[in-house]
Amino acid sequence: MQLKYIPIEEFYFALTLAVRTLEEVTTPGLSEQVWAKLEKEFGQPSTVAAASQNNYNYVFRVQDIDNSPAPQLILSIADWQGNLRLSSDYGWTLDQERKPVRTEKFNQRANFSHQVKSYLQTWLQIPLEN
Repeated sequence: MQLKYIPIEEFYFALTLAVRTLEEVTTPGLSEQVWAKLEKEFGQPSTVAAASQNNYNYVFRVQDIDNSPAPQLILSIADWQGNLRLSSDYGWTLDQERKPVRTEKFNQRANFSHQVKSYLQTWLQIPLEN
């Protein structure tokens, strides 16, 4: 797995309506730790905070993971009401009417979430797994 950061200037073009919450991690202080690491690495988040409950949202293209039939794979790392929220379009794609529909990979989302947390734990040097 490799993550390619999507800066705010490119976010609109990477946007997909199929991104859904993978997991919300409620460990106190974890969201702030992740934010500090991502801000140091990338600076400004990929999107402007949409609400007072949300301080950051860093968006990445995930490489080396198959999300077919979707042409790309997106991962969002954000905070929501003080919790760390991981979201992705893994297992989802858009139909002809641009509505999200589940793919055959939908049942593998829990496994993908585990892979993401393991990768982030190693990369950011922050404990995400129990």
